[in-house]
Amino acid sequence: MAPSSVIVTSRFHESITRHALRSYLSEFISTFFYVFLVVGSGMSSRKLMPDASLNPTSLVVVAIASAFALSCVLYIAWDISGGHVNPAVTFAMAVGGHVSVPTAIFYWVAQLIASVMACLVLRVIVVGMHVPTYTIAEEMTGFGASVLEGILTFVLVFTVYAARDPRRGPMSPNGILLVGFVAGAGVLAAGPFSGGSMNPACAFGSATIAGSFRNQAVYWVGPLIGATIAGLLYDNVLFSSFPTELSEGIGV
Repeated sequence: MAPSSVIVTSRFHESITRHALRSYLSEFISTFFYVFLVVGSGMSSRKLMPDASLNPTSLVVVAIASAFALSCVLYIAWDISGGHVNPAVTFAMAVGGHVSVPTAIFYWVAQLIASVMACLVLRVIVVGMHVPTYTIAEEMTGFGASVLEGILTFVLVFTVYAARDPRRGPMSPNGILLVGFVAGAGVLAAGPFSGGSMNPACAFGSATIAGSFRNQAVYWVGPLIGATIAGLLYDNVLFSSFPTELSEGIGV
């Protein structure tokens, strides 16, 4: 058997171990709760404020829910799966060599299924309301919205790397809160323009249940590129000695 085949086989086997299966379950649970809380907060704001699109309070509601939800699910999943909760983070980790490609694929499957299930549950239990989807404002082009989502995801992932860096000391609840705060700030900055998703799974789940994939590429291309640049820049430019074995616990 060729050396390359041995490596591929070994990495695949590592992706189906008991610990790996626990990680996929952790990603499913954490992503489910994150999407449920974020999308649910959007539905709640529409219920309380019928014209939520013109009420800045609804933006604040979703931003706070995003910050709190992300901080909570990270605390739950950080030591099990790394708490990626975001296909863009997983993609960046795979490109940087921190997780294998088979593991990244299983992470994506768990994240996307969890997002769809969370939105489906919301659709079933909240009768008479549609699951909100991420949309682009009239003032934005598809390219501009993708760039905006990419920049926000860059900031988010860069904060995650900094929070996990062992040279800054052991990971603390304060670091997890800071990651959540950055996510909330991203919603405040981009909510009226692109929705402030920063998470392809969240956008995919709501679009699947709503049956509309319009501009869905915006919420994939921008975040995937932004997250990858953030990870490569942190690992190879600013802190080139960042330990690979420790970075597997990074997630958002």
